[in-house]
Amino acid sequence: MSKFSQPSVDSTVALIMTQNGRAETKVVSTTRKPSKGGWNAAIFIIFVEVALRFAYYGLAGNLITYLTNDLHQSTSTAIKNINTWVGVSAIFPIFGAIVADSLLGRFKTILLSSTIYFIGMVLLTLSVSVIPTHYREAVFFIALYILAVGEGGHKPSVQTFAADQFDEEEPEEKAAKSSFFNWWYLGIVVGASSAILVVIYIQDNLGWTAGIGILTGALGVALFIFLIGIKRYRKQAPVGSPFTMVAQVFVAATRKRRVVQTRQGWGICYEAGGTDIEGQTRKRTLAATNQFRFLDKAMIIDDLDASSKNRNPWRLCSLNQVEEVKLVLRLLPIWLSCLMFTVVIVQTHTLFIKQGSTMTRSIGPNFQVPPASFQSLVGLTILFTIPLYERVFIPAARKITGHSSGITMLQRIGIGLFLSIVEMVVAALVEAKRVSIAREHGLMDIPKATIPMSVWWILPQYMISGISDVFTVVGLQELFYDQMPESMRSMGAAAYISVTGLGSFFNTAIITVVQAITARSSGILLGNNLNRAHVDYFYWILAVLSALNFCVYLWVAHGFVYKKVEGEKPQEGRELAFAENLDAKT
Repeated sequence: MSKFSQPSVDSTVALIMTQNGRAETKVVSTTRKPSKGGWNAAIFIIFVEVALRFAYYGLAGNLITYLTNDLHQSTSTAIKNINTWVGVSAIFPIFGAIVADSLLGRFKTILLSSTIYFIGMVLLTLSVSVIPTHYREAVFFIALYILAVGEGGHKPSVQTFAADQFDEEEPEEKAAKSSFFNWWYLGIVVGASSAILVVIYIQDNLGWTAGIGILTGALGVALFIFLIGIKRYRKQAPVGSPFTMVAQVFVAATRKRRVVQTRQGWGICYEAGGTDIEGQTRKRTLAATNQFRFLDKAMIIDDLDASSKNRNPWRLCSLNQVEEVKLVLRLLPIWLSCLMFTVVIVQTHTLFIKQGSTMTRSIGPNFQVPPASFQSLVGLTILFTIPLYERVFIPAARKITGHSSGITMLQRIGIGLFLSIVEMVVAALVEAKRVSIAREHGLMDIPKATIPMSVWWILPQYMISGISDVFTVVGLQELFYDQMPESMRSMGAAAYISVTGLGSFFNTAIITVVQAITARSSGILLGNNLNRAHVDYFYWILAVLSALNFCVYLWVAHGFVYKKVEGEKPQEGRELAFAENLDAKT
């Protein structure tokens, strides 16, 4: 055995029946189950993510209140500033993914970015306490964008790093990974809901210094816990820039655009070997597909390639490399068709809060519910929905569809998109009711007056938002992890996260266009007086745009082709076999 052989690989002799009926022996490599990884490692990673979500939502969940009440910004200006910050925070993960995949690896990227985030939280605490008033706004926004940089490295790496702890080659761990995405999201919701219920109350009643100080302390503790599990993690080395691989395929296909040759005449296709976690070589080869056939020319061997002693990667690419680029291209339309969903999500952090702030929020004689705390209703809904989804919905759907997950990832996303339309319709009806009550009591021109309407009227729109999140958000997380090339999974996580960022910018653009159009009439949408801001009209606009977007999504999803691997059954066959085996065991 060579000194470069992997100690984790065993060689066994198997009896193989050839096509002509002869029996031959063949050496087959089997991989021992690594001692690291699994839930014992993932649980430590979850802690740091829960703490960061705790810090993020403890800040973002009440940010509009701080900007309007403490920094005295107008409602529309505050919403645009929040959208810009959320958007930048969601775009930076694209750069963080490049650093993780090509330079540092996911573990080091998580450690570095979490440290940057912690520094930003410390500066944020100082900005609301000891920084002089005339410098406070500037320092506050500097700290916000330091957090955005930290988010950029943390978000695309941490979920992918946690999912890497489950080996796709082991059936039990592959099944655990599918369940992992549900429970991972549940952990995030626990952190976010805790922040919204506890920290926002502290911010409104004890001050922002105490509130942000708690968030900073929680993040520091989580970083310590993350380091405790350092010996348990499966770590993946950086594999080089994913953009180089994508660019090579497009350049090679363009240079051979005039080559005419059939699939049968292609000859040799290079098989690119990937690097698995713990340094093992991965043997999974993607099967050829018929979509985006123009890229197939990148792997045709022409006369120039045949006469060259060395392969030029900018002229000749492997089948595996071409199919990996196709995977990325297939996800782009899905990515674009989910932008409107994130526009709807933004409303729970902005306009829903402003709605609730004008309504009766009393519980008992002395307690007023902070309006931002109603975001916790989304989290509480998710806390109840995910266990029901896992224990009731999936087993019932599995018996009908034969899929191990009950429904496909695209079906799951589609259900959530449809629910987001329902959410906007319900929100519009509730807002119309709120305005009519304000008109009945002569409160239309008293924007700070409390409308005699219980804040619990907005409960349905928050609950629908939570249910739609369980379907679309978790579905997107799993889709962009499962269907991306294995060497680009951090980029896949960044792509999913960037949907939120583009959606925030899109929301700002919609507000700008709507205000420009309505400025010519007597009533401007989304003005400072919420009673005359026609927020219900804005919700109806979002409902119509979401419905149109849903139609586009159905068309895109209908033509989507899932990843195919040589030697494996099609996805439907694998799912059916797994479900039958699972039912037999139970």
